[in-house]
Amino acid sequence: MSDILDFNNTETAFASKSNIELKKAKVLFGMLGYDQLTKIAKPLLNFAFQSRLPVEGVLKRTIFSQFCGGENLLECKNQIDKLYHNGTVMSILDYSVEGAESELSFDSTLDTLLKICKFSEFQKQIPFVVFKPTGIGRLEIFRKVSENVPLNLSEAEEWTRVKQRFEAICKAVAETDSLKIMVDAEESWSHAAVDGLTEEMMLKYNKKRTVVFATVQLYLSKKYEYLQQLKAFGEKNGVKVGVKLVRGAYMEKERDRSLAYGYDCPVCQDKSTTDKNFDSGMDYVLENLNVFDLFLGTHNEISCKQLVEKLHNKEIGSTDQRVWFGQLYGMSDNISFNMAKADYNVVKYVPFGPIKDVMPYLIRRAEENSSVGSQSSREMELLKKELQRRKEMAKLR
Repeated sequence: MSDILDFNNTETAFASKSNIELKKAKVLFGMLGYDQLTKIAKPLLNFAFQSRLPVEGVLKRTIFSQFCGGENLLECKNQIDKLYHNGTVMSILDYSVEGAESELSFDSTLDTLLKICKFSEFQKQIPFVVFKPTGIGRLEIFRKVSENVPLNLSEAEEWTRVKQRFEAICKAVAETDSLKIMVDAEESWSHAAVDGLTEEMMLKYNKKRTVVFATVQLYLSKKYEYLQQLKAFGEKNGVKVGVKLVRGAYMEKERDRSLAYGYDCPVCQDKSTTDKNFDSGMDYVLENLNVFDLFLGTHNEISCKQLVEKLHNKEIGSTDQRVWFGQLYGMSDNISFNMAKADYNVVKYVPFGPIKDVMPYLIRRAEENSSVGSQSSREMELLKKELQRRKEMAKLR
């Protein structure tokens, strides 16, 4: 069955892209392939912004336009409509601003998330809302709660405000007819607190439908056990459990911290072990769709094909609302558009925000694409193939 999914079909993948857009992307991914270039990008950009150099226009036309939908919701609307009308690929608006750790910033992020909820409610091409816990509270407060560190009065009040923000956005989504919300996972030392809040929201809002989704990072060796715990939690409490399965993106941070504090690194020892853990987690969730809803967040073509094959073997239809696939905007269009063409539920994470404020996000994308065995080489291969295909087609006209 997965044979119908040809991830080398660049005609479908890039149908909405002009030759100019493809050539621009080819140059960009070519540059991202140079590790040294991405290493100096962060200090150079920081210097440019601090010196008030006019770099925003250049950034907006290059790396920003490749990986972000716009600076605001209105700009994103154009990209969201384009994704849907050119291939029925849906969208998730991801507010990717990483501001100061202040109460003012956290309240501002909550306001934006509530606006996203209102904006998305009547857009059939936006089925999910997403947020990062550290957008509404300090990482340190999540750590302390996770490690059961006693909070002083000020910290206890701060944690109460975090919980109020957490519930406010989940409640707003639950009050819509069909929107769902994903709670992103970040550093492992915040997980116990985040998971606790997420499970509280599931108890409140996942009785009638699957509203709240937890994110499970399967590059962490013990997360398969957490999936088992979530299944028991769902069965015991009579709630549906939404899970977004990802490999994970904080590997260096996890390893550095474990060395600094002298504990065993929670990350799987190598990529092969991570892949096995991911596949096992995917299989476990799929075997228990009476409890779970599954969102597979991956750029891995093999994982996507494996899940499609398993769905077919279980006679689960491609449009079954319990199973979703997702990729980042600007990457893996060969997966997103070819899967959508085959009628699977596919969404793109569409980051947005003011250029200066989303630079930390963009730098991480650049660093990920410059790493060994990265996505950039695959993107380059596909872009070259499509440009060559169009060149040959033009000769036949």
